[in-house]
Amino acid sequence: MDEIQLFHGVSAELIQQAVTTEKYFKKGAAIYNKGDICTGMDILISGSLVTYMLFPNGSETQVFKFNKNRVIGANLLFGNISRYPFDIYCTEDCRLLHVEKEEVKTLLHDYQFTLNFLNCVSMNSETMNQKIHMYTNKSLRMNLLDYLRELSATQKCNPIILPISKKQLADHLGVQRPSLFRELKQMQENGLIRVDNRKIYLLKETF
Repeated sequence: MDEIQLFHGVSAELIQQAVTTEKYFKKGAAIYNKGDICTGMDILISGSLVTYMLFPNGSETQVFKFNKNRVIGANLLFGNISRYPFDIYCTEDCRLLHVEKEEVKTLLHDYQFTLNFLNCVSMNSETMNQKIHMYTNKSLRMNLLDYLRELSATQKCNPIILPISKKQLADHLGVQRPSLFRELKQMQENGLIRVDNRKIYLLKETF
């Protein structure tokens, strides 16, 4: 349990008393489907998960990506609806620790656990707010430049190497793949970037 951020600072005795279940899923498996009732929370021990929103025309948008130590369901557990609004899939083999709602209620009597739990809820809310801001207030070009700049800062290099496919990048930005390709081509023609497969050079005009 020591590597789980949600339990940092929580007494070992309380953690041992909590009833938890480990679950294992293969890459491509669905953890939850849209409309499933949230009966507990899951802590991602290893692997990665994504949530997709599907549209009637067949297009899809990646809403969340969960990596190690992220918590799934914390923001739904005590709501009035408590149903998953999106499908959640494994992008790698995953190991999760499941805690039922009643056990979470018991853990919430511990002050440190409550702070950790609220932090997890806040992180999920921040991610959703960023997505809403991306979809409603910025153009595709602005969102793409923000993503590339952040990636350049993380990788500390220029050119950058896309860690995901262009299809996955289109899902992340909430657009169709042809729209992403058109924008990349226009940005290249405008002298903002130079694209070489997954390698992208940020030119001076980008900054």
